[in-house]
Amino acid sequence: MELNRDARQFTTALNRHLHIMRERGVEETDIEALDEAKGAHRDRYSEAQMIAPDEVLARASEVNQALNTTYGQVKRLERQEPEPGETAATAVQAQAEIWDMLRAMRTAMRDDLGVTVQE
Repeated sequence: MELNRDARQFTTALNRHLHIMRERGVEETDIEALDEAKGAHRDRYSEAQMIAPDEVLARASEVNQALNTTYGQVKRLERQEPEPGETAATAVQAQAEIWDMLRAMRTAMRDDLGVTVQE
């Protein structure tokens, strides 16, 4: 459950950081907040690698990869050193797509816990 929470908080922190980048300059406290969310997720994901069932881990791995890829893109944009094709719009789109992956991960977790009603 902590993995779900921390992955969602990291996704939200990426969204917040993208808004800050558009609205004003990024400050040290903004960088710290994003990195704190990233660190919390990293810790939970590394725990999940050891204890999560295969189906949950597969979904968590997809989320982790998307979060880290988007984080890299956001940081390059923040430094004004984007890779070819990277724009604020592509970063916003990548961040938005993570929500679907989070839903799939949550479903796998709920199935594993036996709390999902089967039809």
